[in-house]
Amino acid sequence: MAKKATLYKKLPNQNVMCQVCNHYCTIAPGNTGKCGIRQNKDGELYLLVYGKALGMNIDPMEKKPLYHFFPGTNIFSFGTAWCNFTCKFCQNRQMSQAKEFPEIVNEGESWSPKKIVDYCLENNISSIAYTYNEPTVFFEYAYDTMKLAKKHDIKNVRVTNGFMSKECLEKIEKLVDAVNIDIKWYTEDFYKNICGGRMQPVFDNVKRCYEHNIRTEVTMLVIPGYNDQDEILEWIAKFIYSVSPDMPRHLSAFYPAYKMLDVPETKIELLQKWYDIGKKIWLNYIYLGNIYNNGHEDTICPKCWFHVISRTGYSIHVDENFKNGICPKCWAKIAGRRGE
Repeated sequence: MAKKATLYKKLPNQNVMCQVCNHYCTIAPGNTGKCGIRQNKDGELYLLVYGKALGMNIDPMEKKPLYHFFPGTNIFSFGTAWCNFTCKFCQNRQMSQAKEFPEIVNEGESWSPKKIVDYCLENNISSIAYTYNEPTVFFEYAYDTMKLAKKHDIKNVRVTNGFMSKECLEKIEKLVDAVNIDIKWYTEDFYKNICGGRMQPVFDNVKRCYEHNIRTEVTMLVIPGYNDQDEILEWIAKFIYSVSPDMPRHLSAFYPAYKMLDVPETKIELLQKWYDIGKKIWLNYIYLGNIYNNGHEDTICPKCWFHVISRTGYSIHVDENFKNGICPKCWAKIAGRRGE
């Protein structure tokens, strides 16, 4: 279903400028932007996949991954076709890279914002994740769902590449409760050649989300031979520290996928080294992901090192005395939001 877009600017000769992400695509009549689902029809911009959901699942919150936002709860997850990035390692390529999988463009189940929210209410699900592809590109669909969810006290979570425009973030900042932003790396070349985007807007949006009191966690996929240089990793750790030492950081193992099938998987030793670098920078919460039972999934009090939440995969155990976000051993504040 096509629906008229909201974030765009009209230009001469029936051209339009889309304003949902930092590509700021100028789109001629009949064409779409880089994301493939925002089309200029006679000088007006339309979202082509409104209400056409893909990948609907009930997930554990930890799968997003979010470890400091209502841990142990379930979240309804969905996305659509296409993306504004073209990451060569994309794990959801059948959805996000629809240019190469054109059969997916017209697929998707009919899930209106009301149907999504009603489903969550009926099944006692307290959060919705806009995920799988990039939620920024299906802005109007996500925005209408977020507004309705807020009315029913359902939390909104965005799993994002962080490339949303300033205009987009201003529209959603009061509706979004938590984000996980994927930091790809700290070079413009990597973002341009591997991901089809730019670096600086992502780092700017990490800061903006945190400053707007959106619960913010960051993830970085560690790709051997591509983004595993220690000095840049240390720079990123220092950047996160400059925003907040309490911002959780997820270091995720890479497995061969899509256009990077010849790249080896990430070894636990490399993730451990990066974990140690982050701790040296005094980041309080670092997690290793995509490697089962790696020993670094627990939430640990940064003051006394007590394990307040223990995790094995998506199974978690919260210490019975951990209440109101306070460590039961030393009374230090543990960052995050919980349901107590």
